[in-house]
Amino acid sequence: MNERSYETVLYRQEGGVAYVTLNRPKQLNAFNGTMCTELRDLWRGLRPDASVRCVVLSAAGEKAFCTGVDRSEVNVDYADQLAAGENAGTANVGGFSSPFMLDDPGAQVGPKSNDYWKPVIAAVNGMACGGAFYMLGESDFIIAAEHATFFDPHVTYGMPTVFEPIHMMQKMPFHEIMRISLMGNAERVSAQRAYEIGLVTEVVPGDELVAAATRAAEIIASYDPMAVQATVRALWSGLEVGRSQALSQGYSSIALGQTAEGLRAGQDAFTSGQRMQWRLR
Repeated sequence: MNERSYETVLYRQEGGVAYVTLNRPKQLNAFNGTMCTELRDLWRGLRPDASVRCVVLSAAGEKAFCTGVDRSEVNVDYADQLAAGENAGTANVGGFSSPFMLDDPGAQVGPKSNDYWKPVIAAVNGMACGGAFYMLGESDFIIAAEHATFFDPHVTYGMPTVFEPIHMMQKMPFHEIMRISLMGNAERVSAQRAYEIGLVTEVVPGDELVAAATRAAEIIASYDPMAVQATVRALWSGLEVGRSQALSQGYSSIALGQTAEGLRAGQDAFTSGQRMQWRLR
């Protein structure tokens, strides 16, 4: 993975941290068909790479993290084509083969949809709207620059917003994502408001964004990888099942993620008398 290059994504690795950067700044980092394919291949390619223990997901430029799907590649006639019984699967990014089959581009861009369970920290610089929520909804936590904004323009342009807010329901209160979904382009959530409602965990000046994400990523990458991955998987499972079922599944996560090597390293760290220098957030 260290030497692999992409057309729409930048990739680099330092130690146990991989940096994945959306790289279409002139298009406000909107994803086209190529980016969808490259992100899918990247997440799946990182799965067996033991040298990568945490990922920082960011975007090039200061204007936008991601503005969703690249509308120049969307088939805007699909609804009429479906009604007429014609083939509507002509879009380069997404589209319907029939009312019962949707080629959803968002199914390829997020880490969890690609069965990737190493921690992903999203670093949001600028606008994050619409389809960006596929990636943010599947990130493990979000750090935002002070000028970051969050909104969903779908209804403004005559489209229902469905998958994007469903992803974000795991990140914020129901009434907040409902307001974002219904207000469309008329309102944007500031980084500070996003912090207040729990969408982001930290707000920093723009020039400190990557450093803040790196600080967290390097700490996480220093821990036992099996313990970290088991924790990530267990907590995501807890979002998707009932409380009792999540707790009962927890025993399996502990058994799978707790290794003798990790326990020995942890015991050595504890008995050494040296304690990690912590910071108050």
